[in-house]
Amino acid sequence: MSGPLTACHECDLLQREAALPQGGVARCGRCGAELYRSHPHSLERTLALTVSAIVLFVIANSFPIVGLQLEGQVIQTTLFNTVRSLWDEEMKSVAALVFVTTIAMPALQLFAVAYLVLPLRLGRVPAHFGLVFRILQTVRPWGMVEVFMLGVLVSLVKLAHLAGVVAGVALWSFAALMLVMAGITAVFDARGLWARASALR
Repeated sequence: MSGPLTACHECDLLQREAALPQGGVARCGRCGAELYRSHPHSLERTLALTVSAIVLFVIANSFPIVGLQLEGQVIQTTLFNTVRSLWDEEMKSVAALVFVTTIAMPALQLFAVAYLVLPLRLGRVPAHFGLVFRILQTVRPWGMVEVFMLGVLVSLVKLAHLAGVVAGVALWSFAALMLVMAGITAVFDARGLWARASALR
């Protein structure tokens, strides 16, 4: 079994050619591998989705995620309060992991994308463009909103027979945030971003 596929020499030459038309796909003439796919209006779509994601992120961290109804009382908590409770209960490693993967890294990712895309849309290159882009590429794998949602759903199923479960506003916001962030990943065009920055310079 051979190792990971690598681009052939013709692929490398093709990558240096001029930009594709909107919606076009560049393929290697020798091996047929897809080299690059042009995303029409990538900058505008990325910006719109990022603004939506930031709004959802703020809502998701401001309102209760879920409530438990037991003996006529409803106990609700936000994500940040959950992290603080885990920290107070001497589960510091779990608290730190939840904070980093569901609050810090998604926030950093969203604001990094906004920092890069918004000025380019307004016709200027933001300061430290390359550094922020590298930070974005580094933190992206650490944002695990979808893993958090899976954990919440599993917990709700296990708690359903013990108490009444009340889904909070934040739970729906996190679900929508997961879908919107997947959309950002799909439309984000790193090559187009660099091309726009180079043109503005």
